[in-house]
Amino acid sequence: MGSAQIASGIRWVGVNDRETDLFEGMWPLPRGVSYNAYLVMGKKTALVDAVKTPFVDELLSHVAQWADPRELDFLIANHLEPDHAGGLAAVHRVAPRAELLVAPRGRSILKELHGIEQRVREVQNGEMLDLGGKKLSFHHIPFVHWPETMATYESSERVLFSGDAFGGFGVPDGAFGDDQVEVAEYEDEILRYFSNIVGMHARPVLKAIDALSELDVDQIAPAHGLIWRRSPQRIIDMYARWARMEGEPAVTVVYGSMYGSTRMAVEAAAKGVAEEGVPVRVVDASRTHVSYVIREVWKRRGVLIACPTYDSGVFPPVDHALALLERKRLRNRVAGVLGSYGWQGGAVSKLTQRVQGLNWELVGTYGFPGHPTEQDMQEASRLGAEVARAVVAGQL
Repeated sequence: MGSAQIASGIRWVGVNDRETDLFEGMWPLPRGVSYNAYLVMGKKTALVDAVKTPFVDELLSHVAQWADPRELDFLIANHLEPDHAGGLAAVHRVAPRAELLVAPRGRSILKELHGIEQRVREVQNGEMLDLGGKKLSFHHIPFVHWPETMATYESSERVLFSGDAFGGFGVPDGAFGDDQVEVAEYEDEILRYFSNIVGMHARPVLKAIDALSELDVDQIAPAHGLIWRRSPQRIIDMYARWARMEGEPAVTVVYGSMYGSTRMAVEAAAKGVAEEGVPVRVVDASRTHVSYVIREVWKRRGVLIACPTYDSGVFPPVDHALALLERKRLRNRVAGVLGSYGWQGGAVSKLTQRVQGLNWELVGTYGFPGHPTEQDMQEASRLGAEVARAVVAGQL
């Protein structure tokens, strides 16, 4: 797409990556990911953030459309994870007089991950930098989602360069701002980014939102995804809601099935949810990447987990999804547990333990042997209805 102006004296000079298939080596990127970098030009020039290493030449070519990369005065690293900062060392070499600015906790990470020790300066929370015509300030937002993260604010154009905060998966097609696209088409990928990457740090996210609320912001320019120009409050509200783990008044059914018995019961349970007038989404954990399972459970307040007993325990794909949800620290869910077994049970009791470990509200369980009978189907439907009613009750 080349570079683009987002405000007077501020250009997007990042890269849209449609080639990397897995973010952090594990999260699928069917719609790609953008590495947003920004050039801020006053009498002096600052580059805010960088790109992944393979794309550094493209970054430099975008910078060169507006300024000589060799004459950059400042490099600002809001976050030092290699997807943003992998190209920093190359830019640092190209720009011999540029001072690299990081939060205090970033100095050691900069050395260890990127081998950069020279021309580095730590900036304090609230510190100002006058570029001459453009004024930047630095705001520490630790653990959104690494300890050294900060945001940079340009006061004349009221642009917040927010790093990983308020970012999302997905390359905006032929655009870069929320004023150029149908935002609803991107929300699921933004939530998947939040739940997969940032969500386990929900408290720091809420603290960051509170701290940054003192700034007068017209645009939010994150490190990934859409630049929020028309409605920056929209992404703030989404992040706040997801960080509070409120969930929509709906139910996600996460299941696994070996020979179809659990699947049949799941269909009855989903019907029980729907008959209560509550929206329901059924997700097969065996055939859906766990990245999407996490997103779907994060999206809705109700969860119904169903699987057969396997090796006297929980069916592995479902077990894996629950383990990651526990690692991501998802809370504030109401849940039901459903399971089938052959000669011996085990899944229901162990699923129950997992739900209790997650501190979710358990509203009911049901297990059955072999192929589901008509009675089993009725009980599965009843369990779905109980979860649905608990979801509705939680909204009152």
